[in-house]
Amino acid sequence: MKTFLFIFTALVVSCSLFFTSEIETLAIGEHAPLVDYKMNSTLGEKLSLLDMKKENGLLVIFSCNTCPFVVGGGKFEGWEKDYNTISEMVKANNIGMVLVNSNEAKRKAGDNMKDMQARAKNQGYVMNYVLDKNHILADAFGARTTPHVFLFDSSMTLIYTGSIDNTWNPAETEKQPYLENAVLEYISKQPLSITTTAPKGCSIKRKS
Repeated sequence: MKTFLFIFTALVVSCSLFFTSEIETLAIGEHAPLVDYKMNSTLGEKLSLLDMKKENGLLVIFSCNTCPFVVGGGKFEGWEKDYNTISEMVKANNIGMVLVNSNEAKRKAGDNMKDMQARAKNQGYVMNYVLDKNHILADAFGARTTPHVFLFDSSMTLIYTGSIDNTWNPAETEKQPYLENAVLEYISKQPLSITTTAPKGCSIKRKS
């Protein structure tokens, strides 16, 4: 177990710590940038954040096809397995959802549109999956990892950002569903108990 923890910790460090430090992440209370910016979806549509927003807001998750924190690796099954459940949960609360692939440096190695379309089909995605060309949206958000979660309210103001939950860490014995709690507290008109957690995952592969 100690050996696994050491290896997994090394993976976390290599994947999530070496991001572009100059980029500042959107802060709680800030409005979503580039809400009219159109991106190509796996279904052949051009969609903006406003197109995908519902009455109570929008959930944006920066994701990809290649990161073990998304697709699974080792003993961690990855968060992708939870995406459809999350989509149904936010949909039931009249919140939109989109997955955004900003891995511009890996368009020839697993993260191009054809790869995204195949992934969406094979995994049965029930949410929109869009390609963020030249990581324009990721840079505007200051998104760092795959995944990196941004939850916006009805006015497109950021109310939660960070990780989906704490299951990435095998040392944790009790699941902390950060995102789910944030959604339910928001819908119940309660103050959010946690608004920010550290995003865990592989660094978004920006062009150098």
